[in-house]
Amino acid sequence: MLLVLSEDLKEHLAFLLTIDAAVVGEFGRIALEFLRRGTSPKIYEGAARKLCVPVEMVQHGVEGLMFLMTESSKHMISEVDFLDSVLVLGFGEELNQILLQLYLQHHNQIRSILSQLPSSLPAYHSLEWRLDVQLASRSVHQQVIPMLMMHLLLRRGCDSSSSSSSSSSRVLQTDPNTLLHLISTLEAALAAMKTSHARRILRNIK
Repeated sequence: MLLVLSEDLKEHLAFLLTIDAAVVGEFGRIALEFLRRGTSPKIYEGAARKLCVPVEMVQHGVEGLMFLMTESSKHMISEVDFLDSVLVLGFGEELNQILLQLYLQHHNQIRSILSQLPSSLPAYHSLEWRLDVQLASRSVHQQVIPMLMMHLLLRRGCDSSSSSSSSSSRVLQTDPNTLLHLISTLEAALAAMKTSHARRILRNIK
């Protein structure tokens, strides 16, 4: 999949064009540190003094880089998709490769950090399913009506194994034909997202 980058994010990341490649790597390190421990105004101020730019510009650049890395890691996008996603930023090949290496080197660590952060959205925990088949009824003595029953367990909290997490469940029912249609539709949508036509459209979405 491709990331859809907002105009504000593109503007914030454009700051990376004005600094040396080595500094971009340092900004990546700062972004990771902020993910672990939170932001620090003093670090922004120190970097701004060294680069002789406003503090807000440094802050937006680091936060934009942090968003790019976290979203890429969250969706586990491929190298090709990452490079296609950053094409809209108008960076040169060297800067694109620096960003790619930052992503490849740290995406597992970022995913680990994100998994420990509290989330307001429930996450998948487990699924139980059962196939029921009705063979007859009062009016029809011979029939076969299969139905799939699914029990979906969701967890909300930073760690699904911790006592602080809360759980909820959903019971779903569908017939096999509807389920097969849903699966084929989702598979077709995923395949369409990988086509060059879809990539061109996503790169131009604002």
